[in-house]
Amino acid sequence: MGFIIKPLVTEKMTKITEKRPNRYGFIVRPEANKLQIKKEVEGLYNVTVEEVNTLRYAGKRSSRYTKTGLVRGRRNAFKKAVVTIKDGETIDFYSNI
Repeated sequence: MGFIIKPLVTEKMTKITEKRPNRYGFIVRPEANKLQIKKEVEGLYNVTVEEVNTLRYAGKRSSRYTKTGLVRGRRNAFKKAVVTIKDGETIDFYSNI
């Protein structure tokens, strides 16, 4: 089962990657643990992972108007993983486009 949902390509993560060139962010499934994330990143991108940091966050609030009125709720909760890879190795997210 794939634990990585997608790479995290935002302005904030880009600044972190520029500051420390061997750090990359991913959005992963909430049930994934650090060992599973490490194994999948190493398999997908052919790099050596040194460290995995994870944090949970709630999804954005959503609302929609229906026949019964306004419905409010939260989207699914996700987990972010910041992966540190071995010096000298890189991940190119744009090579498969």
